[in-house]
Amino acid sequence: MNTALCSTTSELKYHGVDGLRGRDVSLVVPKSFLKVGDCYNKKGRTHVQVCSHLMRGHLEGSFMGKKGLEEPNRKLEFVRTLLIDNYDSYTYNIYQELSTINGLPPVVVRNDEWTWEDVFRYLYIEKEFDNIVISPGPGSPTCPADIGICLRLLLECWNIPILGVCLGHQALGYVHGAEIVHAPEPVHGRLSDIEHNECSLFHGIPSGRNSGFKVVRYHSLVIDAESLPKELIPIAWTASTDAPSYLDTLKFDTVSTQLKNGSCRPSIHSNGIQSRKVLMGITHTSRPHYGVQFHPESVATCHGSKIFRNFREITEDYWLTSRSSFVNERNIHYNACMQVSHASQLLSEVSRSRRSMNNSNELHREAPRPVQLARDADKSSFGMFNMVNFQHPIVGVKFLKLKWRKFDHLASQVGGARNVFCELFGDNKAENTFWLDSSSTEKGRARFSFMGGKGGSLWKQLTFRLSDQSDMNFKSGGHLLIEDARGSTKSSFLEEGFFDFLNKELLSFAYDEKDYEGLPFDFYGGYIGYIGMLNTYPIGHDLIETSYGSVFELCPRYNLKVECGVPSNRHKSKTPDACFFFADNLVVIDHCNDDVYILSVHEENKPVTSWLDDTEQKILCLRASSTRKEQSLQAATIFPCKPAFISDKSREDYIKDVQNCLKYIKDGESYELCLTTQLRKGLREIDSLGLYLHLREKNPAPYAAWLNFSKEDLCICCSSPERFLRLDKNDIVEAKPIKGTIARGSTQEEDEQLKLRLQYSEKDQAENLMIVDLLRNDLGRVCKPGSVHVPHLMDVESYATVHTMVSTIRGKKRANVSAVDCVRAAFPGGSMTGAPKLRSMELLDSIESCSRGIYSGSIGFFSYNRTFDLNIVIRTVVIHEGEASIGAGGAIVALSNPEDEYEEMILKARAPAKAVMEFD
Repeated sequence: MNTALCSTTSELKYHGVDGLRGRDVSLVVPKSFLKVGDCYNKKGRTHVQVCSHLMRGHLEGSFMGKKGLEEPNRKLEFVRTLLIDNYDSYTYNIYQELSTINGLPPVVVRNDEWTWEDVFRYLYIEKEFDNIVISPGPGSPTCPADIGICLRLLLECWNIPILGVCLGHQALGYVHGAEIVHAPEPVHGRLSDIEHNECSLFHGIPSGRNSGFKVVRYHSLVIDAESLPKELIPIAWTASTDAPSYLDTLKFDTVSTQLKNGSCRPSIHSNGIQSRKVLMGITHTSRPHYGVQFHPESVATCHGSKIFRNFREITEDYWLTSRSSFVNERNIHYNACMQVSHASQLLSEVSRSRRSMNNSNELHREAPRPVQLARDADKSSFGMFNMVNFQHPIVGVKFLKLKWRKFDHLASQVGGARNVFCELFGDNKAENTFWLDSSSTEKGRARFSFMGGKGGSLWKQLTFRLSDQSDMNFKSGGHLLIEDARGSTKSSFLEEGFFDFLNKELLSFAYDEKDYEGLPFDFYGGYIGYIGMLNTYPIGHDLIETSYGSVFELCPRYNLKVECGVPSNRHKSKTPDACFFFADNLVVIDHCNDDVYILSVHEENKPVTSWLDDTEQKILCLRASSTRKEQSLQAATIFPCKPAFISDKSREDYIKDVQNCLKYIKDGESYELCLTTQLRKGLREIDSLGLYLHLREKNPAPYAAWLNFSKEDLCICCSSPERFLRLDKNDIVEAKPIKGTIARGSTQEEDEQLKLRLQYSEKDQAENLMIVDLLRNDLGRVCKPGSVHVPHLMDVESYATVHTMVSTIRGKKRANVSAVDCVRAAFPGGSMTGAPKLRSMELLDSIESCSRGIYSGSIGFFSYNRTFDLNIVIRTVVIHEGEASIGAGGAIVALSNPEDEYEEMILKARAPAKAVMEFD
């Protein structure tokens, strides 16, 4: 039915949503939220009648009408937001938006991090916050573990402006008695036109189909519009019955100019939802509380920034109306706080720099005091996980010096990167060697290759393994074995984990930037190797029941991904969890200019070796031909009797796993799950370097790599097309996730048709958009507010065997963040986990039957000057102890077809598997 309510400032209309009615309702809240005497049922929820006396004090005026109070001379200089994180992977996109709009970054607190006593003190006694934003998140507001303290905030904080996004929106409805139900169809990474009633939250935003107001939706659950109580009224709903994908009709070379500030592009509708319109926004009749079901922070949502800006204005108007002297008091207090002497700030910084880095792996900290908030405003350092100070430690500093030489236009004359590596480092089975190999440099995808072997006095190898199940008391620690250039070894236990150790190592290096002036690349020596992903023993695990009866196993929190806040999994890898060389001598090939560089790093006041002279002589004596090249070309015959790769999961089991993923997605536990498995094959004696040379020839890739850790009997032959994360010397952080893959065609016409099919695939666009927003979130944790942007969205790139859909996300690193902090914030790569990342990893741990090991981790370098470049380990053959293994999988979304997902997994494994079969 159509209904209309009137407020004192505007007429509110919400036609088009069926079955709205006001009534007395039952409020379902966790037992912990209620006082003694309430009845508690067996499911852990209590029913309490909601009556009008709970609405404490009808607020003067309406917070649904257009902004009515204009006093620009009394506006807030900044707005202080408490941002509640429901363990989502998009929270820091909201953080970035609010940081620029509010003039001050919000304080981020997870939904189970503060008690109600903490909240009450900060909100009502110390009055540190002006409004609250409740983030999206997995699960349902009906599950206490999913929503934490948010229900009590919405119930008790009746006199503080609150905006709930997605899960926060559902919580606003649920806490006042509305029912949470399954949506007509799960909608993730797809867009809808929105109608609204022109209330304050949507002031200045167009309304209706084809109006230019399209929003991105990530949800499987909705508020049942028929169950809305009289205290809540709808303010927005879908303008049509379909939910199309993000489907650009503009040329890709114009997309990047339209991605900021809420701009949008036209879309082509296909395969939409055939159902009634869905409720997309609500507000409380007497409280300044709002909720939106869609994601205004998504890169593809139109006018998203405007919604947050409107919420700031709602907050300002609310406080101006409530307390006329409040604004002047706030501004005077802020100015007083900012008048801190330079000496005091300096002493504070010195104190911080002298602290140990024991807490560097904590993701969040206690809410700052008011003076701290003001003092740190320009640093944007609060509301985040603790960042280690990266000033040089007073003790243990190594002052490194770099010597280098350049040979112009020499690479092609000496046979290219392949010939240089084989001649300089290919002897003795290429033991203890590395090669970050840009074997595909088309269209500027990659430019440099870095190679080397066991070098000078600074060379060493780090081998890290997580503790086994006999170590019951550690959190993320493990055993580190260090072998130096003389062959001596030293073993130690890292209580704080590998990332913390690596961070301290990088911060211990001092250097002169003049040493590398003129070099066009960012790696001048340092650590080069890999970080594995899912590797640990199970040490007991709990059964977790979701809102709709799904059950999955959650294991304890420890391993490399746990150092980044991700729960541990059940499977132990046979390979080390991380392995790195410290490369002090290396050769660099510039594929763009055909130049060759040789570099050598040594400690200051230590004798310089003759490596530069010796290597220069070898390079100048190289010939363009190579017997090893002929050998690899001849090894291209497949014999039928050879044993093939065997998958850890049969076709039937993999399809069943996809179906389980789809159930979790339908129940709101995840938006996207990257399901994987392993294929294995026993090997006879094999020339591992020859295999890699064959793989790079058949499947060249911009982020390919060869690593040989001979003492571990471990060789990695990687032909990855995907960059995980890069930090350059200008402090620009870049991610390039791949989501969406299709095989190349056998003819030019078929190939072009397949490329277009991928480009306009509804499912693949949804996959890509979800991971783009996830990576924006990860970069938003460590980058300056307002700097995270998407220069390329959903570009299609073509490789030897597949087309892929690639996006690029960039941001400017904050000054108080280290290189390892950037990796810690984003690891594991979102394209290999799904979203939200934490919950998705928990679910995948319960579904996948084996360790991913090195697969879906990262290979790359950490330079001594604190730049890094890491790939995602896909399309890779891992050779370890007589076995070749290949990991493969794909993202499962609501639109996935189980049979198609199995075929995509096989497609991704085909190129590396075929290379092994041809060469073995």
